[in-house]
Amino acid sequence: MATKGKYVYEWPRPMVTVDAAVFGLFDGRARLLLVRRGRDPFEGQWAIPGGFVEMAEELEDAVARELAEETGLTNVPLEQMRAFGTVGRDPRGRQITIVFMGIVGEGQTVVRGGDDAAEARWFDIEALPANMAFDHDAIARVAIGKLKRKKAYREALTKGKG
Repeated sequence: MATKGKYVYEWPRPMVTVDAAVFGLFDGRARLLLVRRGRDPFEGQWAIPGGFVEMAEELEDAVARELAEETGLTNVPLEQMRAFGTVGRDPRGRQITIVFMGIVGEGQTVVRGGDDAAEARWFDIEALPANMAFDHDAIARVAIGKLKRKKAYREALTKGKG
């Protein structure tokens, strides 16, 4: 039997993931980047890019890594938005996710599915797919609400109408 470290306990602990709610403001519309899951759970369903945090990885590094692996996007400024931890959000077990939010710059609109994402695509925020994986419908609603309150978003949409 392996010896346990000083801070290893008998009771179960939750899994920790990070997700990246990334928006693009182009074609006069706000769009949210989603990936089609290539694996279970929720294989084939659309989701916000993200994944598990590695043991020796900072949250900011984990979300940047997952975004790059699943969509090909790098150097996207991301800020922590909030945590989601509804019991039952992941059928694999108790999971808490920390969601980051960002807006891509000019020329950062080309995406491709990679790693466990079969596809990556931009969706108009007013026409998101129904029944997204996990609780990503709720995460998207919160992120879109925050986006709409951002001054830069309102200014970009005003310029697009002119």
